[in-house]
Amino acid sequence: MKDFAKELRDLKPEHPFFIGIDSDGCAFDTMEIKQKECFCPNNIKYFDLQPIAKYAREATEFVNLYSKERGSNRYPALLSVLSWLSRRREVVERSATVPDLKRLRQWVKEESRLSKSVLRSLVERTGDAELRNVLAWSEAVDAAIEAIVKNVPPFPFVRESLKKAYRKADIMVVSQTPLEALEREWAEHGLMKYVRAIAGQEHGTKTEHIALATKAKYPADKTLMVGDAQGDYRAATDNGVCFFPIVPGREEASWQRFLNESLDRFLAGAYKGRYEAELIEEFDAALPETPNWQVLP
Repeated sequence: MKDFAKELRDLKPEHPFFIGIDSDGCAFDTMEIKQKECFCPNNIKYFDLQPIAKYAREATEFVNLYSKERGSNRYPALLSVLSWLSRRREVVERSATVPDLKRLRQWVKEESRLSKSVLRSLVERTGDAELRNVLAWSEAVDAAIEAIVKNVPPFPFVRESLKKAYRKADIMVVSQTPLEALEREWAEHGLMKYVRAIAGQEHGTKTEHIALATKAKYPADKTLMVGDAQGDYRAATDNGVCFFPIVPGREEASWQRFLNESLDRFLAGAYKGRYEAELIEEFDAALPETPNWQVLP
């Protein structure tokens, strides 16, 4: 199996600064179409949620778009969707069956590289029926994304920010999207020339991406993670580096601020402290932890 971690460890600095940037929902306005048109229908199809399709859609959208879990890897996100769904009052009252996916839960707990290729190897080794269905679901989601998600441009001011930053900072895509989709989307819009590397779910967690690419290479105050989700923020804090939030629902304004103000502060060494804290406070208030429907204990 390809050593994805080695690719990141072997990256050598070309500039004194490092910037990691998430892709879906951060650089590209792809979250809504992927979740609503690709994930939702396949969640319903592969996990027999047709009797509660309305609630399955709402749970999928809450977890992946409108909650603090936004931006999670697809496998733990799926478990979260099913967990919220199983405790929703209307679902319980209908005596609907929501699968628990115990084998997937065990795999997510034990494995750090939560990718389709790792899951496929496990399925081939064990023949587990539950995981085989999860793998089929994941492959169907990717096929839908490839067929449907096209010509979705980056948010306004993303290209301009990359042009401004890449001459002074080494830029890497830090994402939990499969690598093939990331490479296709960044190449489709001519953005590959601005990044040193693309790290997807095959490379491990976002925390691992940053650690592998930056440890002992860049000072913490010269390392920045740009993201739209709590997972991006945790990846930054886990590594003790700076974080710039792209606030969900205010993406264009966030990128404009990054281009015209925050990037300059970062490059000048004037980012950390009260300035960063105020940005993070605004970001933290943007998304809830719990849904607005009644959840049973």
